Amino acid sequence: MATLRDIKARITGVKNTQQITKAMKMVAAARLRRAQENIINALPYSRKVEELLKNLLSIEKNFSHVLLENREEVKRVGLVIVTSDRGLCGGFNMNVIRAAEDLIKAEYNDYNNSGNLDLYCVGKKGFDYFKKRNFKVAKSYLGIFADLKFDFVSSLVSELKMKFISGELDKVVIVHNEFKSVAQQNLIIKTLLPIAPSENEVEISTEYIYEPDKVSIINNLLPKYLNAQVWTMLLNSYAAELGARMTAMDMATENAKEMIRTLQITYNKERQAAITGEILEIVSGANALKEA
Repeated sequence: MATLRDIKARITGVKNTQQITKAMKMVAAARLRRAQENIINALPYSRKVEELLKNLLSIEKNFSHVLLENREEVKRVGLVIVTSDRGLCGGFNMNVIRAAEDLIKAEYNDYNNSGNLDLYCVGKKGFDYFKKRNFKVAKSYLGIFADLKFDFVSSLVSELKMKFISGELDKVVIVHNEFKSVAQQNLIIKTLLPIAPSENEVEISTEYIYEPDKVSIINNLLPKYLNAQVWTMLLNSYAAELGARMTAMDMATENAKEMIRTLQITYNKERQAAITGEILEIVSGANALKEA
């Protein structure tokens, strides 16, 4: 049975843990505000590039480009998996990992078994998980969320684009979390390459004059579209991670509060029992002296 000293030590330990979870929640909240601002700043450009590209492709129906090419025979697939570098964020990472595993089993199992599925792990948690289970991790990108820069996105997209153009990859898919709210993330599975910005034709209400010409602009827009899409995906993933960490640390703080309350009740009961025992011993001793 735990002594009063043991219970008091546990209460002190839980209180220290509660202070840490509170601090982590506050840090995540401060970073989340900045992350949300980054998403808000990035979305107008991303949406406008996509809108313009849809518009042009709906006009130039016969336009062909290697980045738009749906290959009849897909020999090799690249799967980009975006997780976090750190834990303590609830089910954020496992949701992405399970989705990626399910996708591999459902659609790319043959590619995986034959060694024709390349994983590109953005974030340490995903890399650690898939590396330990002997998946073919072609490349990992660790520690990028601590100081997320557009330069990294540009280099990642450039690498995937070159592999697609050269035929090393015939399809590139990305799995990531999208920020919905502090308590909710949407799991997104999207094909990056070949580019398919619109499944339906866009209704054009205004005819624009394009300079120098539509084809040149489309050729220029395609890499910009890819960069903008991946940039907003990574910003969303980081914001979703911070939201998940806020929620997890808030729950941990509340659980610590409840544990402290329970331990305090136990401590009071044990202390009362000890006092009662001491009183009984004193009374018994006094009665023994009287009888003597």
